[in-house]
Amino acid sequence: MNHFRRVLGLIAVTAIALAACARAPVAVPVAAPTAATSGRLKVFAAYATPLEEPWPSIIHAALSAEKDAGTIDYRYQDNIGYKGDMDKILRKEIETNKPDIIMGDAFGNEDIVAKVAADNPKIAFAFGMPGGPVNPNLSVFDNWIHEPAYLSGLIAGKLTKSNKIGVVAAMPIPEVNRIVNGFIQGAKESNKDAQVSVSYINSFFDPAQAKEAALAQIAAGADVLFAERFGVIEAAKEKGIPAFGAMKDQNELAPDTVVTGPVWNMRPTAQYLIDQVKKGAYQAQDLKDFSMMTKGGASLAPLHGWDAKLPADVRDLVKKKTEEIVSGKFRVDINESDPAKK
Repeated sequence: MNHFRRVLGLIAVTAIALAACARAPVAVPVAAPTAATSGRLKVFAAYATPLEEPWPSIIHAALSAEKDAGTIDYRYQDNIGYKGDMDKILRKEIETNKPDIIMGDAFGNEDIVAKVAADNPKIAFAFGMPGGPVNPNLSVFDNWIHEPAYLSGLIAGKLTKSNKIGVVAAMPIPEVNRIVNGFIQGAKESNKDAQVSVSYINSFFDPAQAKEAALAQIAAGADVLFAERFGVIEAAKEKGIPAFGAMKDQNELAPDTVVTGPVWNMRPTAQYLIDQVKKGAYQAQDLKDFSMMTKGGASLAPLHGWDAKLPADVRDLVKKKTEEIVSGKFRVDINESDPAKK
């Protein structure tokens, strides 16, 4: 956003007002050529990993639902990777189809996305990426699912018989750490003797490596696993131990294995963005709140029959804490430090 300079000769009150305006977020006058005739905006999504990986699949599910509802025309490309293809794909889409909104995940591609957004200020960009929003048109979001991760931890702490719980996660970055730390907080709250071991695979998507790390956790005595990454549930299923999924309800992968897990819902974020662009009121912002439990952006996956296997006091505790989180009476710690170094 361009910052206004103080104009010589203006009175002090006017100068202060201009300065305040310069610091304020700027609404982007996004052109919506399709909205005038069909009522639908053009939305394009760019995903670095394949849709098989839960992270992009959550965004894809939200945008697909909006397409089915008739609010948008939706196109996407997944499995783009991190070798510079993101730039070419975004620019080609802009030139060819002129989207009104571009969304996706930019972890590992954040510099590229920021540059393309800066070059196209009349398009609304909203990406999962580190850092804050960039005026005038680049909003950021993330999967703020540390709250249901905490609830999962409460259950895990009561399920373990060995008092050893294993976690397999992507890498020790703040966005991952806060989810893992939320889970650990819950596990230790419900079981003071619980020992939680964390393994990183240093990849956002490597199911084979995640499974291998999970098997190593089991060999070391873990009898409950948190599958922060895709691939862990397969190991838990093979060894017959409970596991917690992540980002989406993964019970269907192993109904007798997956207890529950933190779920991310991008629909509130997508609906807010679409509404803002249609109104001509879009501005760059951190969309964090729309991925929290209070706005329906996060939840605990259904127990799918596991509720009958859990002691009543565990069910009651999870229900109580869920109500307190949603009402604002209780806040799960946002702890982004590396849990493996504690």
